[in-house]
Amino acid sequence: MILGADEFVFELPSRVRWARRILIKPCASHSLPYPISTSRRTLEKVILAIREVSEADIILLEGSPSQEQMKPIYKSLGYDFPRVLTLDVKDCVFVEVENPLVRPFAVPTFWLPNVLLYCDYLISVCPFKIFAGQGDLTIKNLLSLLPVSKYQGQDGSDWGALRGFGMDKVIADLYFTLPFDMGIIDGQKKFVCTGEPAKGKAEKCGKIFVGEPYEVDREASRSAGLVTEYLQWIEIAKTQMEDGWEG
Repeated sequence: MILGADEFVFELPSRVRWARRILIKPCASHSLPYPISTSRRTLEKVILAIREVSEADIILLEGSPSQEQMKPIYKSLGYDFPRVLTLDVKDCVFVEVENPLVRPFAVPTFWLPNVLLYCDYLISVCPFKIFAGQGDLTIKNLLSLLPVSKYQGQDGSDWGALRGFGMDKVIADLYFTLPFDMGIIDGQKKFVCTGEPAKGKAEKCGKIFVGEPYEVDREASRSAGLVTEYLQWIEIAKTQMEDGWEG
């Protein structure tokens, strides 16, 4: 679903009403505000819509690739919502979760925060970012849920142990291993990165994309004329699953 930014109203799927724990994954690895990080205003709309129909526990979960403490980052971004628990990935207990794909592209298992397994509904909320000519959207937003301590390179780089596989393949594997229920891309502006992920240029867009993460990432990519490689790998896996993994 594509909405105008001014008319964005978060419509809850019926099963959210019965959830006991709802996890929201913002894009908040840096203390820099929207459009680099998820807009506080958009998060507030989502949280208030949940609260209108549910008393579920609401959890915000994010991690810093540089292993900074998340508490001051949450504070600087204004993520001070009442009755919302804010967690730091690196403070979580991790469990190894098997990739359900018969033929993983890169990673057969992922270490993930165990809190994810106890939540009934998972939402990824991110800005509309373009990095290196590709979409950096709701599925790629899940990458910072991985513990840096498990995947850090020998040189200290954040995901150094994964980069040799190809990060787009890793992201596709993560999509199937950690199936989020909903993705929201806040495209009030598009942020085009010119180098480092936090450096670039903001352009007016005026759209909000809401739906299943693969579908919203695909629609946002199409709207901007992008070829987002991790979506291509996901499409390959979906086709193989439909064909019964033959060939």
